[in-house]
Amino acid sequence: MNFPVGFKPLLGDAHSMDNLEKQLICPICLEMFSKPVVILPCQHNLCRKCANDVFQASNPLWQSRGSTTVSSGGRFRCPSCRHEVVLDRHGVYGLQRNLLVENIIDIYKQESSRPLHSKAEQHLMCEEHEDEKINIYCLSCEVPTCSLCKVFGAHKDCEVAPLPTIYKRQKSELSDGIAMLVAGNDRVQAVITQMEEVCQTIEDNSRRQKQLLNQRFETLCAVLEERKGELLQALAREQEEKLQRVRGLIRQYGDHLEVSSKLVESAIQSMEEPQMALYLQQAKELINKVGAMSKVELAGRPEPGYESMEQFSVNVEHVAEMLRTIDFQPGAAGDEEDDEVALEGDESNAGPEEERLDGPEGLH
Repeated sequence: MNFPVGFKPLLGDAHSMDNLEKQLICPICLEMFSKPVVILPCQHNLCRKCANDVFQASNPLWQSRGSTTVSSGGRFRCPSCRHEVVLDRHGVYGLQRNLLVENIIDIYKQESSRPLHSKAEQHLMCEEHEDEKINIYCLSCEVPTCSLCKVFGAHKDCEVAPLPTIYKRQKSELSDGIAMLVAGNDRVQAVITQMEEVCQTIEDNSRRQKQLLNQRFETLCAVLEERKGELLQALAREQEEKLQRVRGLIRQYGDHLEVSSKLVESAIQSMEEPQMALYLQQAKELINKVGAMSKVELAGRPEPGYESMEQFSVNVEHVAEMLRTIDFQPGAAGDEEDDEVALEGDESNAGPEEERLDGPEGLH
């Protein structure tokens, strides 16, 4: 069911009117300027009566216009900025009137006489009964409607409930769904972070293994170069396969997170809708989407140890005739740890390491 909307709430009108009123306060009487309003040479405004009171207080011997004798003039200080105002023989009646401020005051008084909440509190009207407000919710049809629709109209055989009750209930449901979805997003983000660390670990381990391979093959003769290239290619293929798999999972989780985040944003915007009927028109669909998204199961993460590249360790104890049969030695984790220690020692002290590699004991 569509509902005609005959207004657009102007949020912040009351605040704007309050700010305007503050600008229309006389600094002498602390009331809104009363006409006529005079503008001083310093551009500040005063009620003419207030200006005359200040002038009379500063010039007690000055006679009013109704007296038989009129002084040649007088002076007083602006109460806002203390600027000295010099008047002619007409006194404050010689000051220019501020017609702009007077017109603004007239407009303000007209606007302030209207209820500030009249626009914000207008209700949606029933499409079938134009004079009836939308004030109940049809539980059977799951749409907001009016009382006449329940009594005489299309919803007379339906079960209904007060609009505020359903509004609160569905808003609570959507809020709970958002909370669950946000928590799920946090978990997805944590998984993505972990898998990014797995990628980094794979790259680091691959780099270390490449260094070890290069170190060992560099101690051998030229016959090892061909085999070394083959092993490096195998290592690179394994690295690429693992990285492609993990990065594919990252993209999948990232796409899920993006869709879920947009859904959260839409749901939050919907919750900010002040009109219950408008909110309920889209709340059910959002609740269903949020519930469905929270139940989406993502592909499994890499198994523990997936990032390990320990299986690409080699043993170089064989003689030259056996070099072409060299292959990676699965399960050589202990030897690999010794190689890593040796590699660290090589980075800090290259001399002793070179001696170990040159000797027969260094070919492991």
